[in-house]
Amino acid sequence: MKTITLGYSTCPNDTFIFDAMVHHKVDTEGLDFKVLLADVEELNQKAARQLLDVTKVSYHAYAKIADNYCLLDAGSALGKNNGPLLISKHKIYPDEVNNVTIAIPGINTTANLLLSIAYPDAKHKKAYLFSDIEELVLSGEADAGLIIHENRFTYEKKGLQKIIDLGEYWEREMKLPIPLGGIAIKRDMDIELQLKINRILQKSVEYAFENPKSAYPYIKKHAQEMDEEVMYKHIELYVNNYTLDLGDDGKEAIKGLYEKASSLGIIPQMKQQIFLT
Repeated sequence: MKTITLGYSTCPNDTFIFDAMVHHKVDTEGLDFKVLLADVEELNQKAARQLLDVTKVSYHAYAKIADNYCLLDAGSALGKNNGPLLISKHKIYPDEVNNVTIAIPGINTTANLLLSIAYPDAKHKKAYLFSDIEELVLSGEADAGLIIHENRFTYEKKGLQKIIDLGEYWEREMKLPIPLGGIAIKRDMDIELQLKINRILQKSVEYAFENPKSAYPYIKKHAQEMDEEVMYKHIELYVNNYTLDLGDDGKEAIKGLYEKASSLGIIPQMKQQIFLT
């Protein structure tokens, strides 16, 4: 049995979609997976060093590794009304964002890319682990925080308030779904093996859709927010038809992100064929 190194985050959307393939609930066609569970920024850094065969990456980080990885059709996090939020403890107006200190969940995250597109002059940023950002804002260590994942369901209960929803901003400006994270696979891998892994992941996503409670023990084991309702709200937000297959809309959204970011000089122009198919 051939072993593939595979990285993804501990967030409920990832453990939900990968559960069936890593626990052999679907036919893995002779493949086994050696899993690394890590924060997405750590995965971004490992991908930059080509340490994993297949890995979840931020679309921002992918722009820097496209020479060595292409994107699978399955496994992506895209959608509507599910973008990162910029939040604060005290009222901050959107036109004040350039002048405040902002805690971000990683330099290479798509959240930071979206913030950079919306506020190219916001320079007072410092990277932290995503799960620490609410507390940093509450303590006053940062004026504002860029939150992702399940924190969008918890910030208001902690007395924090929204400055801007960067997902809404993106959808309003671009009229496209919000690309957040994708699954990258090494380019030097045999094409038949790449297609097989994509096929297995699609089967895993289908299994998760058909058996949504099957992955619950695995999701709960790794989730930061242990409340079941929050976990499944998170999954509902980030796992959708684009997770099963990017399709033309999903690919247009990703290309649109890169075209916008490169036009602002945030990333270099993407010249490679970035999709597996």
